[in-house]
Amino acid sequence: MAENEQSQATKMLAALCDGDGSAAERLLPLVYTQLRAMAGGLFKYQSPGQTLQPTALVHEAYLKLVDQTNPQWKSRAHFMAVAAMAMRQILTDAARARRAQKRGGDWQRVSLDSGSTSRSGGEVDVVSLDDALERLSQLNDRHSRIVQLRFFGGLTMQEAADVLGISRATADNDWRIARAWLSAQLSEGA
Repeated sequence: MAENEQSQATKMLAALCDGDGSAAERLLPLVYTQLRAMAGGLFKYQSPGQTLQPTALVHEAYLKLVDQTNPQWKSRAHFMAVAAMAMRQILTDAARARRAQKRGGDWQRVSLDSGSTSRSGGEVDVVSLDDALERLSQLNDRHSRIVQLRFFGGLTMQEAADVLGISRATADNDWRIARAWLSAQLSEGA
């Protein structure tokens, strides 16, 4: 996202917080490409024919975000972090519904191996990942949030550190610890 677009997005978010309902319409073109890329990364290795597609995920998450009473967006990065959490919730709910309907078939697969958008090897289903993230948040909420921001949100390490209000070195350390813990948890459940 160009710096001018980031600045405009921040202004639109401030207007939305101030009660300007039309700001949501002006905000969407400024954040849509990044939201779509975030959603597309989550679906990279999905089998064709999924009922929930990246575009629908973006629209559903965006509506959840702008249709709030008294939103308090601090920045574009904060908005993207919350968008990542919304996408996680939507994907998890859809996966749980499919699991309940098909008794474990057609799981969504995602990877924790490398950065936020790389999807190779070591796949787990979204429901197992969500359950593990819930357990991790009870042990260390910041570790859980760094995974959400990096994996679901597609934020860089520096952006995630900024959102969490921690140093880059602390974010790197949290990311390593969280990935190791999640890997152990998910391999136990496999």
